[in-house]
Amino acid sequence: MKILVINGPNLNFLGIREKNIYGTQDYDHLLNMIAEKGKKEGCEIEVFQSNHEGAIIDRIQDAYFDKTQGIVINPGAYTHYSYAIHDALASVDMPKVEIHISNIMEREDFRKVSVTAPACDKQIYGQGLDGYLMAIDFVIDRINDNM
Repeated sequence: MKILVINGPNLNFLGIREKNIYGTQDYDHLLNMIAEKGKKEGCEIEVFQSNHEGAIIDRIQDAYFDKTQGIVINPGAYTHYSYAIHDALASVDMPKVEIHISNIMEREDFRKVSVTAPACDKQIYGQGLDGYLMAIDFVIDRINDNM
């Protein structure tokens, strides 16, 4: 089983930026959590991070060709305006979950609107870094249901 986790802009600054919102754990901590989850579940999980919209779109498109079976994505600020990422997600037929570390519904009004979530099967927010593990579980369950 092959799952792709995509992190958008500024996620590489976990533990550095706005600790009161995103926590004190750094990006390496998140990478280790995901790697451990992959070992535990016996699946290959690749993590990709970019601050560039086009690179994220390219990676989503590459997922179609490289036998990726599911995507977990935290589009960062692109969540709120990237119809291009929405379209890329909509073009790949596999389980997809949008994840946000903070509770976007309790933040600024613009954060409450996601243009990318409608291209996904589920949206998880406000669960901290554990939301990634919840999203991976959802993707694994969906893949297993389709086998």
